[in-house]
Amino acid sequence: MSLHPEHPRILEYLDVLRSQRRLAQNTLDAYAGDLAQLEQFLRPRGVTILEATPVLLRSFLAVRHESLSPRSVSRKLAAIRGFFRYARKRGWIPESPAARLRSPRLPKKLPRFLDRDEVEALLNAREKGDLALRDAALLEVLYGAGLRVSELVGLNLADVDLANRSLRVRGKGGKERLVPIGQPAAAAVRAYLPARERLVSAARRPEAEALFLHYRGARLSARSVRRLLHRAVLRAGLSRDAHPHALRHSFATHLLQGGADLRSIQELLGHASLSTTQTYTHVDLERLLEVYDRAHPRARRKTGPRKEEA
Repeated sequence: MSLHPEHPRILEYLDVLRSQRRLAQNTLDAYAGDLAQLEQFLRPRGVTILEATPVLLRSFLAVRHESLSPRSVSRKLAAIRGFFRYARKRGWIPESPAARLRSPRLPKKLPRFLDRDEVEALLNAREKGDLALRDAALLEVLYGAGLRVSELVGLNLADVDLANRSLRVRGKGGKERLVPIGQPAAAAVRAYLPARERLVSAARRPEAEALFLHYRGARLSARSVRRLLHRAVLRAGLSRDAHPHALRHSFATHLLQGGADLRSIQELLGHASLSTTQTYTHVDLERLLEVYDRAHPRARRKTGPRKEEA
């Protein structure tokens, strides 16, 4: 059962995040739960959230650290820091008790991705029928545009420009960007559109603006995308499962291997920071050595036997 914060100052802060910063609903729900847990921790100690001290906050995080991963604890700390930063700005407290709290050290984790042959097998393992046309278009767009699953299911029909092979995508914080798609993705979407019309016509209450539809006419959910991707992995006979985000990682990795620069990849992915893009893009040693051999002036020096001095 999820917890909900009660203090009016927390509710005001969450409303600001929703209306002004336009955070995704999943992020808002996570922050609300984190702050509600802190309230629950402080209540038996006779302290409100605006009376919390650094010692109490450290104690709260230490208790959570026993059962949660460092990444989850780090997110809770981010929620707490954000609230107290806002509280200080509003003049509710003189100083933030979270200002000096240290984030847990996060392990460096390389993103999982599929190689080119695996992606080809996945995209070519197609079935027949209207839903199969939808699935083929969805997977082509997911990989071909490097979208987050939330961006994919949020696409509307009006966001698709097949003539110019581009999509209008709403990313984190409601930020919009234009993303190009390749010929295969455009062709797959074009082939799906008549099937989509049939899904709309057969549904009682279709979400007619949505691009990717459930068989009952509703907008496809992120969970449904994960399920259909799992089925596609099985059809393709891949040795490992793939999460939708793995196709985003694959998109970025394959672009980098093809010679794209990080700034361009950053723009395509919709990252605010280049450092975020660098965590997505990793290249094997062979590729790095190829770049070194091609670019460094002493990489290919000849090392023949020295001539003896006369």
